[in-house]
Amino acid sequence: MTQTQEPARSRTFTWADPAANAAQVGRRSGIDMLRAMIAGELAAPPVMHLIDMARMEADEGRVVVELTPQEFHYNPLGSVHGGVLSTLLDTAAACAVHTTLPAGVGYTSLDLNVKFLRPVTVDSGTLRCEGTVLQRGRRTALAEARITDARSRLIAHATSTCLLLPQEPQP
Repeated sequence: MTQTQEPARSRTFTWADPAANAAQVGRRSGIDMLRAMIAGELAAPPVMHLIDMARMEADEGRVVVELTPQEFHYNPLGSVHGGVLSTLLDTAAACAVHTTLPAGVGYTSLDLNVKFLRPVTVDSGTLRCEGTVLQRGRRTALAEARITDARSRLIAHATSTCLLLPQEPQP
């Protein structure tokens, strides 16, 4: 794609090797891993740097992440791309499930059903996305996530099913 906008904008970001966190899977409970990331003991996953997710909080069955909309999130219509919002929703819902898992149990998303309710721009202010577990069984968990803007208006809502999997610690 050719850039026609002048002056050109740029963005640079860094991240830590994700293998360090992956080595903790199977050794720590989900809530312990997330709290270690929040405390800075473990690095945030690269995707958080990629889309510039900010503050996170985690309790059992609940996670909150924030994102301040930036131009680099925009689609051709001049609003935040739905994929960015979907990533935020998936992160909050799946991490909420992660908080309920003991050491030795991992997960993967089976589906993500998203409803977009209003457009987001840089004028929307900081977005708050709260994920909560609705039900957790032995093999699957159901979670939801909601994004609200700086004026507490509902922006998007999602439900997600996660498949729970045994995880052996990596050597």
